[in-house]
Amino acid sequence: MECVKIAHTQQANLEEPASKLNLHGARLLIFVVAYNAEKTIDSVLRRIPACLHQPGVEALVIDDCSRDATFSIGCQSQDLGFDLTVLRNPCNQRYGGNQKLGYRYAIDHGFDIVALVHGDGQYAPEKLPELLEPLISGKADAVFGSRMVIAGAALRGGMPLYKYVGNKILTTFQNAILGTELSEFHSGYRLYTTDALRQVPFERNTNDFHFDTEIINQLVFKKLRIVEVPIPTYYGDEICHVAGLRYAWDVVKTMLQARFHQMNLLYDRKFDVNPVEENYGLKLGYTSSHTMALDAVRPGKSQLDLGCGQGYWAEEAALLGGIVTGLDQYAPIGKPTTARVQFLRWNLNDGDFPTKVAGFDQIFMLDIIEHLQDPEVFMELLRSATGCKRPELILTTANVGFFVTRLMLLLGKFNYGKKGILDRTHTRLFTFKSLQHLLEQAGYVVGEMKGIPAPFPSAVGDNWMGRTMLAINKALIHVTRGLFSYQIFVRAQALPTVDHLLSETIQAS
Repeated sequence: MECVKIAHTQQANLEEPASKLNLHGARLLIFVVAYNAEKTIDSVLRRIPACLHQPGVEALVIDDCSRDATFSIGCQSQDLGFDLTVLRNPCNQRYGGNQKLGYRYAIDHGFDIVALVHGDGQYAPEKLPELLEPLISGKADAVFGSRMVIAGAALRGGMPLYKYVGNKILTTFQNAILGTELSEFHSGYRLYTTDALRQVPFERNTNDFHFDTEIINQLVFKKLRIVEVPIPTYYGDEICHVAGLRYAWDVVKTMLQARFHQMNLLYDRKFDVNPVEENYGLKLGYTSSHTMALDAVRPGKSQLDLGCGQGYWAEEAALLGGIVTGLDQYAPIGKPTTARVQFLRWNLNDGDFPTKVAGFDQIFMLDIIEHLQDPEVFMELLRSATGCKRPELILTTANVGFFVTRLMLLLGKFNYGKKGILDRTHTRLFTFKSLQHLLEQAGYVVGEMKGIPAPFPSAVGDNWMGRTMLAINKALIHVTRGLFSYQIFVRAQALPTVDHLLSETIQAS
């Protein structure tokens, strides 16, 4: 990468202009992406408002291996009122790849805000002060210049009708997918705080034009604040490098991938912006593993909740009249306990049980067997620890035969994620038959196996859509549970070991 840095020396003792924008100590990088922009690059730099000619403001031009004199003309730009660095990519990185370089430069060089400006002059540099205001005042993490805020302004500014209609259709679709209310997803005039950029994996994004779509998804998933500011629309004689139909397809595909990731149906690492969840919330109010387990609670009996997490399900079970003991490495030590619920902290992979398992009438293992290092050994140890009690076992786990997982295999994919069937903390995956085989070999009599539908109300919202999808899934389970069950519900009974049975036989004789 070629590099030229042109330093601007401030004249001494000049009075500050009355209209100077107060950056409050923030360092601003005006990042200009340029490709074959020899006719416009100098004018774009000179159109940067005088109120930004101040210490802490610098400009960076990255020429993306242009075939014209963009780099040399950028290097010749003098007396701009701010420091300028001009870089040239030795190989074309494309629009998204060029942005990655600029944002990495801003982060590495200690800037607080980076403003993306296009070297072809399509987005007015004169609007920078207005776009900066929400960032400087702390009201936003990202600011987008929008041509669609003012009705009809884009068309009056010369935007071709087909682009206007396409923009509107895609934006409506994207808002529906993300649950946002942005007026435009497809403006290239964007400003970010570098703190926001540090929080999203933008370097995993595409190098193509739908980089802008991917970073919006990342910002929304991270719950960062986006503010839109109206900008004028300008279409001159610049050359458009975007293939419209291909771009639209890339946007649609990206949005579906992001939505499936959010629903934990498919995993895409670039949208993985939040830390791994060790404990999950309850799925109540509809058919789920948690509600089916609660229906199995026998009031007045003692229950052992293995892998209780933060104890949410155990507390619900106690409200139904159960007497519950929860075991988990994340058990809520210090939470007030009652006569009906208590918690003990213990890692299920450690071996010996820290409490007398033989005293419980029911043992619940809800979505936990798939996390164990050696499920077969654990189930045998659990059976041995129950003695001659013959407790009822209620167990739920993911069904790897679910049709979505099979479809992924058909498409050559089997990627682990943060939740769902292919949760990356899972060590073992089961079908109905393989789980039944494991339990029977470990000494349990399987009395009932049912399919559990996917938690659509949790994934898409507890609304008509979520309820309809849930109802359809339940109906399909009756057709073939192995294909359409998201999870497996098992009701079984632990049998005494040979040693316990022999002791029982001797005592009875």
